[in-house]
Amino acid sequence: MTPFKICGLSTPETVDAAVAVGAAHLGFNYFAPSPRFVDPAASAALIARVPAGVGRVAVLVAPDEALVAAVIAAGITILQLHDVSPERLNELKSRHNMPVWLAAGVKTRADIRAAEKAAGPADLLLLDAKAPNDAPLPGGNGLAFDWQLLVDTRPGRPFGLAGGLGIGNVAEAIRRVAPALVDVASGVEESAGVKSVEKIRAFANAVRSA
Repeated sequence: MTPFKICGLSTPETVDAAVAVGAAHLGFNYFAPSPRFVDPAASAALIARVPAGVGRVAVLVAPDEALVAAVIAAGITILQLHDVSPERLNELKSRHNMPVWLAAGVKTRADIRAAEKAAGPADLLLLDAKAPNDAPLPGGNGLAFDWQLLVDTRPGRPFGLAGGLGIGNVAEAIRRVAPALVDVASGVEESAGVKSVEKIRAFANAVRSA
């Protein structure tokens, strides 16, 4: 089965549900403008519910060192970085000696190649739909990009697929693209930032059906 990540968790019930259905990774969003935002200190109690062996991923947008230190103190085991330079990614990976993912927006084949080059020492390249120019968030906008781009221009390194995935299309995405990971946020929500236990279960079943 393709590993999957449930991203933007903020309640004990949905954390427990994601663990129960076999999510490989749970994502916690530390970007304040996001409706999925959790405070680092408050997230520690949620992260403590996650068993060993399940990735605890911090979603970080151009983070300063104080924020990185705070999320690591809360129990995070993977840094998912948005809007950082290759030099900053390299610095964070070296300084904290932990897995680092680079999230990058895709609209064209050139975006895939640029993201692959920028990823450098990242452990995973997470490809999402490129945010519209007026979007307040770099990801998690519920938008998909053309997966045929990945069929035609496949990265030469492990990559995850995000952006517009949900119960109805994740199996097709896995069959067409064969990513190392699928990542869902808005696709298992009742409303912005409000996760559904039932949709989390249905998403896991859809991943298994692929």
